[in-house]
Amino acid sequence: MIITRTPFRMSFFGGGTDFEEYYKVNGGAVISTTFDKYCYVSVRHLPRFFDYRNEIIYSKIERVAKTEDIVHPAVRNAMLMKDMHELRLTYDADLPARSGLGTSSSFAVGMLNAFSALKGKKLSKRELADQAIYLERVLCAESGGVQDQIAAAFGGLNLIEFSADGYRVKPVGVSDERKDELNDRLMLFFTGYSRFSSDIQKGTAKSLKDKTAELKEMTKLVYEAKDILEDEGRKLDDFGRMLDHTWKLKRGMASGISTDNIDAMYETGLKAGALGGKLLGAGGGGFIVFYVEPDKQEAVMKAMESLLYIPFRFENEGTAIIHDEWESFEKE
Repeated sequence: MIITRTPFRMSFFGGGTDFEEYYKVNGGAVISTTFDKYCYVSVRHLPRFFDYRNEIIYSKIERVAKTEDIVHPAVRNAMLMKDMHELRLTYDADLPARSGLGTSSSFAVGMLNAFSALKGKKLSKRELADQAIYLERVLCAESGGVQDQIAAAFGGLNLIEFSADGYRVKPVGVSDERKDELNDRLMLFFTGYSRFSSDIQKGTAKSLKDKTAELKEMTKLVYEAKDILEDEGRKLDDFGRMLDHTWKLKRGMASGISTDNIDAMYETGLKAGALGGKLLGAGGGGFIVFYVEPDKQEAVMKAMESLLYIPFRFENEGTAIIHDEWESFEKE
């Protein structure tokens, strides 16, 4: 049996510039981090005592004789791509799916990591990211960018740059103390709404050509944010104020990114003392993060008391195999 643990990600700046149709022409960049909330994928070969050959357990339970009959598109396509047979696959997670934290991509990365390990192979972080991008964007034909798969595979607080030549992952050169200070000023809340990000991403993809100026400004904010984090002489609070600016740019990218209820939640947080914040992921629901100075956090917590507060810490590992017990298998 193989068990993988893969973190979820929090994207701060540059979302939208990671769409291939945009960055192949204009380039792009994001700053994101992974944090200590995870999805877990366990995989083993299914004992041959049943009248089905694969058992897939997530929010549903699928028991099928043929891989082609699996309904879950990522599982079906990944098993066909990796030539996997007679599996019991189980998915579990610390936070709900469809919530703006790159959960589907974390699952894809963790699943591919588990499949490779079950065959006795160890893939690099880049190989896992590349295969997850191919799985979601090509085989499953889901609309969206490519930052989530990269973040889940590599882990950490990174600047990810995109160009016609591909992508580069550069850890942000921030001290542990300043990184902890940033972490301590971020407050994460669940809006109570979930959605399929690919549905919203389709609208974003359609607007890319019309929103080039906004996307180029969002890319500039990525490098400005990097400078704030790396320069000990700069005020970290400027990072929070920039979150407000990038959120206002993003919410104008396409309909469905925000709603009246989400706008009201956001304004409530600002009025209570947050310097800035943003809805995470494609939009439409999920989690909202605020940058809040320590002396204002009690007021923000009270103002947002109708929402679930999620404490978290940054993590640096990315996807990992936490249990590896080899088992022999011969295909029938």
